[in-house]
Amino acid sequence: MESTVGNGYQLNLSDQIKIYLQLAKLRIVTLLVFTTATAMIIAAGGFPSLDLFVITLLGGALAAAGSSAINQYIDRDMDARMARTARRPIPSGRIEPINALLFGVGMIAWSVVILGIFVNLLAAFLAFLGAIYYVVLYTLILKRNTVVNILIGGGAGAIPVLVGWAAVQGSLNFEAFLLFAIVFYWTPPHSWALALLVNADYTKAKVPMMPVARGEEATRVQILLYSVQLLLITLLPALFGTLGALYFVIAVILGTGLIFMAVKLMREATKTVARSTYKYSTMYLALLFLAMIVDRLLLA
Repeated sequence: MESTVGNGYQLNLSDQIKIYLQLAKLRIVTLLVFTTATAMIIAAGGFPSLDLFVITLLGGALAAAGSSAINQYIDRDMDARMARTARRPIPSGRIEPINALLFGVGMIAWSVVILGIFVNLLAAFLAFLGAIYYVVLYTLILKRNTVVNILIGGGAGAIPVLVGWAAVQGSLNFEAFLLFAIVFYWTPPHSWALALLVNADYTKAKVPMMPVARGEEATRVQILLYSVQLLLITLLPALFGTLGALYFVIAVILGTGLIFMAVKLMREATKTVARSTYKYSTMYLALLFLAMIVDRLLLA
């Protein structure tokens, strides 16, 4: 089965599947689903039931994938002007914009239906809220208009932990919002390290990311300040008794590493160090949440 899309591309079924997976941004979806899984394990005091676990992660993945696709639909003009994003499915002409939009809307709708029927209404509402937060508040309102786009918009990436917690507990509490705060405060240093790498692209596209609006030096300072705040916030789950000593030690080690990278970035204002900082910040969140899982399972 083949189809022809813009720019004369001839695509078979396998190619079409790959395009839709690119729209979904599987690496980001995987990280978000992992944070959801972590929240479920902490909320349950161990592994929740397998059916609840799988269905919740499926619903969360669909919401994240759909949000990503709609984001690319909205940003298709900007993506076409930036070297980093010019090969994405829409600006490269491999998929019609309307098809990407319908795919995104469909994924979010399925997420809400699945979570609402098989999990609970609060989890479904939070997944939908996360999609609206990302698409409307961040992409449409903040991203192109204000330097605080990442500061406020980072909440969208933190909502999956609330979905996971609500799926298990049917409600939210202080512990759930501690996990939310960790992802929320992780987002700025992570995103700004990437922004330093592609500053020329954002300048060309007139997107007021921190390096464009405030300069690279100010951005490096902010990365350090948020890294320090993040370290302090990551210690709270242990201090409040949600997690134990193993997590506390690993959080200190990982957080110290992030601060070290931020200090190095201030001293060596190079693309190489910015890239290393970005890669470390990605690994940092995955390892931190893995430490949460191991710690919680040992306490169970």
